[in-house]
Amino acid sequence: QVHLVESGGGSVQAGGSLRLSCAASQTNFLKMAWFRQFPGKEREGVAMIYLRGGERRYADSVKGRFTISREGAGNLVLQMNNLRSDDTAMYFCAASLDTVSYPLSPEGYPIWGQGTQVTVSS
Repeated sequence: QVHLVESGGGSVQAGGSLRLSCAASQTNFLKMAWFRQFPGKEREGVAMIYLRGGERRYADSVKGRFTISREGAGNLVLQMNNLRSDDTAMYFCAASLDTVSYPLSPEGYPIWGQGTQVTVSS
């Protein structure tokens, strides 16, 4: 069974930084991503990476502040800088064995972690 386990969430003041990590139990994914979910809302794509070519995509709301990267064979990292109160959400790691479509849509990812909470106070 495939597992994704997120870590690194927590509370921080506006303007601060957090580093989220996602440990994957297998290393043959073709794309991985970070999503977030606000209370009562659908999950939204934050950042994704194609693991063979290295291409990255970001939501407009996080461009210039967040960076997605791969560390080692199985870890996905999201470095979040200059955090704002509207970044407060549950953050999820997701993975897929295909690259066909939906790079920043939840529909493109069948494998999900349990999430880690990020809280930014103003």
